[in-house]
Amino acid sequence: MFTLDQIRCFVAVAEELHFGRAAERLQMTQPPLSRQIQKLERSLQVTLLNRDHRNVELTAAGQAFLAESRELLAAADRAPVAARSIASGQEGVVRIGFTAAAGFGVLGELLTSISEALPRITLELSELVSRQQAAALLEGSLDLGLARPPFDGEAFESHLLLAEDLVLAVPSGHPLGEIRGGIGEEELRGVPLIMHSPLTARYFYDLIVRLFPVDHGQVVHTVGQITTMVALVRAGRGVAFVPASARLLGVDGVQYLDLTAQARGTVQLHLIWNQRSANPALQRVPDLLDAGSEW
Repeated sequence: MFTLDQIRCFVAVAEELHFGRAAERLQMTQPPLSRQIQKLERSLQVTLLNRDHRNVELTAAGQAFLAESRELLAAADRAPVAARSIASGQEGVVRIGFTAAAGFGVLGELLTSISEALPRITLELSELVSRQQAAALLEGSLDLGLARPPFDGEAFESHLLLAEDLVLAVPSGHPLGEIRGGIGEEELRGVPLIMHSPLTARYFYDLIVRLFPVDHGQVVHTVGQITTMVALVRAGRGVAFVPASARLLGVDGVQYLDLTAQARGTVQLHLIWNQRSANPALQRVPDLLDAGSEW
């Protein structure tokens, strides 16, 4: 097998087409330079150079090998720099999981903040519910999650990204829009309700039944995605509890009403990661958050 020293010797001779000048360039004498070329040709089992006492010429094989040799040397020069950069967390890949609701909320701003501070880190995205994110973080197929609580505090580190209000989405012109001071249990009595699924949207389901004594006889639809709920509200199928960031969907025909005080700041979104993660690039993100980021 050939060595990088042999490749460097060959490239110098191929570019100079003169052993003397190549030896000077490499700061060595001609005899060891000639031996390196001979060893390289024996290793490859091809003749790379035609030489006599006056001339040195590349063979066809030598011309082809020269292009590959330059690439090989360039890669060898880049490799230590890349390794140091990755080890320091300046380069690498960070795989981020996010919930659908986070996708139209803080996700874009978070990605922009990371990309601006750490431009050589590649960000890969996966849309997953919080339960799936936790499993992927533990198995190592995900580095960061934008997830809803609760989560295992012993397994995960976390950073609170957002605590927003829970609001009520209603069709534009709905009678509830006339109420001032926040909508509560009394105002919601008998109103058709589009409810979060206790299976696929467990965080929101648990939050709502904790804050409001939901009469399941009022529930006309049960769904798992905020976007679906808002679409059903627009169609006049009922009203729905949604995070305030649902306003960013910009769906015409829907208005968002304040609930009573106990719903304020209750919808939490955390950035979570595995405490045992060995990804150096990941470690730069919590540093970014701790360094005074808007998050």
